[in-house]
Amino acid sequence: MSDLKYLFAYSIPLMTLVSISYNGILTFATPLYAFIFIPLLEIILKDYDREYSESQKEKRLNNILFDILLYLNIPFVFGLLAYGFWVLETKSLTPIEMVGIVLSLGILLATNAINVAHELGHRKTKGEQTLSKLLLLPCLYMHFYLEHNFGHHKNVATPEDPATSKKNQSVYHFWITSVLKQYKNAWQIQLSILAKGNHTYFSLKNDMLWYSIFQLCYLDLCFLFFGTSGLLFALAVGVLSFVFLETINYVEHYGLVRKKLPSGRYERVQTHHSWNSNHIIGRIVLYELTRHSDHHFKASKKYQILENKKESPQLPFGYPTSILLSLVPPLWFWIMNSRIPE
Repeated sequence: MSDLKYLFAYSIPLMTLVSISYNGILTFATPLYAFIFIPLLEIILKDYDREYSESQKEKRLNNILFDILLYLNIPFVFGLLAYGFWVLETKSLTPIEMVGIVLSLGILLATNAINVAHELGHRKTKGEQTLSKLLLLPCLYMHFYLEHNFGHHKNVATPEDPATSKKNQSVYHFWITSVLKQYKNAWQIQLSILAKGNHTYFSLKNDMLWYSIFQLCYLDLCFLFFGTSGLLFALAVGVLSFVFLETINYVEHYGLVRKKLPSGRYERVQTHHSWNSNHIIGRIVLYELTRHSDHHFKASKKYQILENKKESPQLPFGYPTSILLSLVPPLWFWIMNSRIPE
């Protein structure tokens, strides 16, 4: 029964449904839930730590429930997006209510689209990798699949990784550098893959071109079904989703550095090269993304067997609180700089 705790991850889609369906303050149901209610819960509830035996890991890996819980996010995400755009287009809403719904949809995409896409993108089957890209589509961030898997995991905690935030770098500066450089890196990775396979730029094997085409088609459909406002809302929600993602990236790797060896290569990725958070609600809602140290130590490890690595640097707060703190750079630096391992 304890495995069913991951049903709590659907609380974000549920709050988004509330946000879309009601007026007034309830249009902000998702941000209020994510950034007020969850942090309060994490203060009250104790962290839960457990290490799995090899037999327990095997049992959890063979339990299809954990995969189904991920797949179910796809109809929820696209269904709520369509419903949200329809409401924004047809319902008489105040500008503030529109902001509430757009924020809610942005958070939905960040947690139940990009985050789930991240998990599925590390899977070995083509089907799950395709589902990963499908979830990245409305986030307008399909290149994340390439850059994250073939760039970030290789270069994390080095100057070569745009998704690793530097000590005393503000989150606002990081948003710009990370977004632009990751897109550039994704193209470099793609061109390298094409060259190795003796394919040209205009080859059908150029996934980056396909990503651009698919995302333009998605925006065209939003315009076709929901008009100009639908297109603008789709753009706003997509941008919000990857800004939330990059804020999480900022928090996960802030100030951590891998040593450069005499050979010129960097030391192997260890558990102390990512910040860990064992706060229980964030863990469940984000499918154990917060156990980020273990994830980077072995990227192929499925979420249901990720563990808390006590030797890794620990965030003093859960992800929602950390995100809010990062938006006030002096406060963030004051809290975090002294915690960065030497």
